[in-house]
Amino acid sequence: MSRISRLPAPLLRAAACTGVAALALTACGSGSGSGTASTGSGSVKVGLITKTDTNPFFVKMKEGAEKAAKENGAQLSTAAGKFDGDNAGQVTAIENMVAAGVKGILITPSDSKAIVPAIQKARAKGVLVIALDTPTEPESAVDALFATDNLKAGQLIGEYAKAAMKGKTAKIAALDLAPGVSVGVQRHNGFLKGFGATDKDVVCAQDTGGDQAKGQTAMENCLQKAPGINVVYTINEPAALGAYTALKAKGREKDVLIVSVDGGCTGTQAVKDGKIAATSQQYPLKMAAEGVKAVVTYAKDGKKASGYTDTGVTLISDKAQDGVTSKDTAYGLENCWG
Repeated sequence: MSRISRLPAPLLRAAACTGVAALALTACGSGSGSGTASTGSGSVKVGLITKTDTNPFFVKMKEGAEKAAKENGAQLSTAAGKFDGDNAGQVTAIENMVAAGVKGILITPSDSKAIVPAIQKARAKGVLVIALDTPTEPESAVDALFATDNLKAGQLIGEYAKAAMKGKTAKIAALDLAPGVSVGVQRHNGFLKGFGATDKDVVCAQDTGGDQAKGQTAMENCLQKAPGINVVYTINEPAALGAYTALKAKGREKDVLIVSVDGGCTGTQAVKDGKIAATSQQYPLKMAAEGVKAVVTYAKDGKKASGYTDTGVTLISDKAQDGVTSKDTAYGLENCWG
């Protein structure tokens, strides 16, 4: 999900620490960009590899990892792909981190299938590998997964949209991520499950890459194909805001229901402003913090994290619907990221 935004100075420093390219493996202290007493040479080495270093979701994830590393006396190294989908960059980052002697790697896979052979090589050398946010395919390719229940995230906004339509016939547009990416598939299927619909009920489906400009183009295409669209599922909030821009250009922004997933601060504000009806909020900082703690535990007593840990999801809307549990944007803005 490739939203690029102007970041506050502390976050820019954090992103700079990550480096521009995946090939640049950097050991980072907690927000300082250099080693600290809590990240000494004798401490546990932990690697964090994100899809990009510009998306606020991953910036927040790195903040969580840095804070947890400092609290647990670990040495954090970070790397990121040049763009969302940069599998080759992530493979190189894994190889570099293993060579550097990390005890564990936390990774948000850009390609949930293609990354598996590199992960298997790392695990064969005794490195604990934990997927954050995005499961690998198969999920068992890593030791553990710390992530939002993306099926549930989709299901929550599906249930909300169904209730908000109050029995009106729905003409659904789905603004998805990209073919074969597990997060996108799970959210899409969860939405349909929550709405009580199938893909046959979707009158237009387009991929957006989670990008705002592509979301706008996708919505424009869908409006040409099916002008009567009245419900829009979006993979994330940048795509939702792109859809809103396209609908507003056609004077349709008030009669089309947009629902989304992420819970970023910009997206949650868009819910408050009425641009998005509801969003499922997730918590990247918690994913990273729990991941760092798991690697430290593994280093100290050999106990490996395993299975799936749900890091939580909350439906956010200021227009609550009967029978659907949600919290308002005041709560959402207190707990948003980005």
